[in-house]
Amino acid sequence: MSTLRDLVEEHTSLGPADIDHLHRIAGDWQLLSDLSFADLLLWVPIKGEPRRPREFLCVAQVRPTTAPTAYQDDQVGKIVGGPEVAHLDVALTQERIWREGDPVWYGDTPARHEAIPVRLRDATDLEEALSEVIAVIGRDTNLSTARTPSQLELNYLTTADDLAQMVADGTFPPPRLPGEITSAPRVGDGLIRLDASGKVTYASPNAQSAYRRLGFNAHLVGEELAKLSSRLSGDPLEGNDAAERILSSLRGEFPARMEVEARGATVLTRALPLLPAGVPIGALVLVRDVTEVRRRERALMTKDATIREIHHRVKNNLQTVAALLRLQARRVDAPEARMALEESVRRVASIALVHETLSMSSDEAVEFDGIVDRVASAATEVATTGSSVKIRREGTFGVLPAEIATSLVMVLNELLINAVEHGFPAPDEEAEVLVAAPPVGGGGEVVVSAHRFRKQLHVTVADNGRGLPEGFKFEGSNRLGLQIVRALATGELRGSIELRNRAGGGTEAVLVVPLGKR
Repeated sequence: MSTLRDLVEEHTSLGPADIDHLHRIAGDWQLLSDLSFADLLLWVPIKGEPRRPREFLCVAQVRPTTAPTAYQDDQVGKIVGGPEVAHLDVALTQERIWREGDPVWYGDTPARHEAIPVRLRDATDLEEALSEVIAVIGRDTNLSTARTPSQLELNYLTTADDLAQMVADGTFPPPRLPGEITSAPRVGDGLIRLDASGKVTYASPNAQSAYRRLGFNAHLVGEELAKLSSRLSGDPLEGNDAAERILSSLRGEFPARMEVEARGATVLTRALPLLPAGVPIGALVLVRDVTEVRRRERALMTKDATIREIHHRVKNNLQTVAALLRLQARRVDAPEARMALEESVRRVASIALVHETLSMSSDEAVEFDGIVDRVASAATEVATTGSSVKIRREGTFGVLPAEIATSLVMVLNELLINAVEHGFPAPDEEAEVLVAAPPVGGGGEVVVSAHRFRKQLHVTVADNGRGLPEGFKFEGSNRLGLQIVRALATGELRGSIELRNRAGGGTEAVLVVPLGKR
């Protein structure tokens, strides 16, 4: 299905500013749909020679959450013309809201048609100048469940008519503020209507309950909502801000959403001015009790902080273990024992890198490229080789879950140390496991490459060193480092690994790690 922008650009001559306004309409019209108890369809005239009535294309649709829909099928992308769109043509050409006509039938569903012209206010003169009507909103109400309206429904419908007139005037919806959310609150969460003086003329039951959570037990009708919100707020500055935003909506402004906290409760509010025909008649305030939502968020934040602190302490403990092993290595005279302890220091330090990264992250995943670069740098520093070896990375590992990162960093640490020390041995070293061949290309280089393919991470560690000895078998090697690599790759990582000579000289290790659910 094509997007609103795609449909408009393909079938109409509307410009970028017009399309942006239609996107704002589609982003904020759930409010109008819920208040109207009606489906809203956004129609644009198709470009070409004018016809009477012309053809229209439906580029967006929204269904009410407060009433049954008039359309079981999606109408977006539908092109209609002839008598079926006569009401849309009247609203477009006469630039007025159309409410005449008898109910129409869609199968077994009777519906009432209305048409609201969509006007974009000219930014060059915000007081008077208006551009032409660019689209029409069809407001279609399912009449199959029609009944005598209650006070709530009457207030909803009255407010819907005011907002519909503001759409026709070009004053609704407002420009979206940077970073502002659009998902809440909604009509069903709680609705309060204010008159021009700021007093409450109607409050829905959910709105009344939200203010009761804040500590106001009387009825809201007749109260000055700005003063009441300021008085109830637990923070004087926050209360003054809430009051000012309500007052600014009475002056015709569109303030940002904000939260009011009192007595352990949190209520999200959104104030909208009511300006039919440009005349300020009051404001609409939507409220939503988000106390439990914020409580869960705070609990998650506390949990995240605790987990980060645990990772930080694990990192510190591992560094302490590495320091103790390093001290022990200095006191050991046997070269083989000292080398074994130093290798253990490197292994512990590589695991500590993962926990250090997790201690600075808000989730159980790490950006792995930085860890690989630090492990590679450490491998060149500690390797006992007489050659100058460079390690570089190609591609990106991306973000990896902690359970993969911890094992993978140990595998890469062993492979890099093995490539540097055994691929480029010191001149006086007995290279019993290596064939006698000089490094390819005149300099020592190890390349770590990574890419993702079909939910798998493919990693290659390749060097241009002396290669593997004749008859070498990875599965039968008794080297501790290679045994660790094989056990982690096939066990913890549930992948596969192959160690082989390169065609052009040197050695490469190829590791494949699945990234699906573990």
